[in-house]
Amino acid sequence: DVLPGSLRRLYYQVLNFGMIVSSALMIWKGLMVVTGSESPIVVVLSGSMEPAFHRGDLLFLTNRIEDPIRVGEIVVFRIEGREIPIVHRVLKIHEKQNGDIKFLTKGDNNAVDDRGLYKRGQHWLEKKDVVGRICALYWNSDYLNE
Repeated sequence: DVLPGSLRRLYYQVLNFGMIVSSALMIWKGLMVVTGSESPIVVVLSGSMEPAFHRGDLLFLTNRIEDPIRVGEIVVFRIEGREIPIVHRVLKIHEKQNGDIKFLTKGDNNAVDDRGLYKRGQHWLEKKDVVGRICALYWNSDYLNE
């Protein structure tokens, strides 16, 4: 017997923990590849999209580049200089003659569009700003119990 019993148990616990963490990371990376999104699952953090989504809801995203963005579609986007992605609906689309598409978003529960959220001088979002599009929702009823 090389290792005493308590040391062996600690060694196995550390190995099990390492396997759990590495499995979670592999699942996350696999979801990134399958969905094409850098963040395949996001949590709604505000009430700006109520009644469609509530705080605490889990949104499953996809981000296939070949699919065009449409008015009414709900997208998750990231603003340069901000860490937290935003979940809002596409309000208007502006297509240039060269085929480039820009779009404007707005939260369903907000009075005005998102231009005030965009970085200074930015009036439209581009496809590169999109983290993903909603493909499924997990409704979180915990917020009803608060």
